[in-house]
Amino acid sequence: MPRGEITGYVDVAQVVLYAFWIFFAGLVFYLRREDRREGYPLESEAMAGRPSPDPILIPTPKFFHLSNGETKSAPQTGGPNAWNYRGHKHEIWPGAPLEPDTDGLHDAIGPGSYVDRDDHHDRTWDGEKRIVPLRVADHFVVHEAGPNPIGRDVVGADRKVAGTVSDLWVDRGESMIRYYEVELSAGGRRVLMPGAFCKLGLFSGVVQTEALLASQFVDIPGTKDADSVTLYEEERIMAFFGAGTLYATPQRQEAIL
Repeated sequence: MPRGEITGYVDVAQVVLYAFWIFFAGLVFYLRREDRREGYPLESEAMAGRPSPDPILIPTPKFFHLSNGETKSAPQTGGPNAWNYRGHKHEIWPGAPLEPDTDGLHDAIGPGSYVDRDDHHDRTWDGEKRIVPLRVADHFVVHEAGPNPIGRDVVGADRKVAGTVSDLWVDRGESMIRYYEVELSAGGRRVLMPGAFCKLGLFSGVVQTEALLASQFVDIPGTKDADSVTLYEEERIMAFFGAGTLYATPQRQEAIL
């Protein structure tokens, strides 16, 4: 019976094993390069900028043609992004936490950080704006068996009334409520409050959020269009409420015990 020998020291099984090792090493190298398309090259704190791309571990840019006609590259080829936060390091060593320069709600650090997303609308498969109020998406209605938050008071973490829910903004793609439109008591300005940051009290009859104080609602970033919201505007609104979870009051930055 043949034994599969190629030479006196090499047989077929040994060649297959070495081929598998080479293939597996190449696969690991390929995957490690591909997972560096987002978030790389890294920015250096010491250099206050981005170092030159690594020609070995950083892959060459791949271009993606989006449905809206734009073209994006990954990794990005437009140079380093501008740092949009306003804060200072608590200590001098690299990786030290940042402290806000002002009140924390407008400094874009910590839970208030955000990405400079494209300032255009997210759309459904048929080209409609995805997140719109009920006055636009008139085929959506609040179920008659459930509580309707429209017309209810909105109270902040200080239990003071910030305004009234004037409408609900729905996601046409997911068929769910994304934002509560709040008409502020002072000035009548309308702002958006993310549904993830509030709840409708079954017994109190009010919509309550713990993220912000009632007086801080006036600083919620607005929208250019009264009946739609862009990806960038969503990012700013969510970041503002996220910042409030830590910076709405000075006590929130202190230890619990």
